[in-house]
Amino acid sequence: MYSPLFNPKLRNCRRFFLRNFEVPIKIGVYDFEKEGAQRVFINVDLFIPLAKSTPSNDRLDEVIDYSFIRDTLAARTAEGHINLQETLIDDVAKRLLEHPDVIAVRVSSEKPDAYKDCDSVGVEIFRFKDED
Repeated sequence: MYSPLFNPKLRNCRRFFLRNFEVPIKIGVYDFEKEGAQRVFINVDLFIPLAKSTPSNDRLDEVIDYSFIRDTLAARTAEGHINLQETLIDDVAKRLLEHPDVIAVRVSSEKPDAYKDCDSVGVEIFRFKDED
């Protein structure tokens, strides 16, 4: 199985990540899902070239601030009801790729309370900035 993480474009990159950002959001297409918020976990990996993410003076402005990732997620999830997890992660990926230093992104979402007989259901996307 091919993993995008082995793509040669990422060879000289640093990976920044945020794990299990838990947010209650209104998401889903079924009537019962439109009644209230559900827990969703969002995970993000950002890939930044080492040339743009290797600090020489140990200063925050030399790297990506983790708050950028978190703030992007918080802004998107605060915009109101979302029908599909695919829409959510596509929107988040697009916004993260707008940062000039980000060359690739992986975003996933999981709904841990969707079914009682499994841990979660979710979806993931991996995108390079130069691909549509």
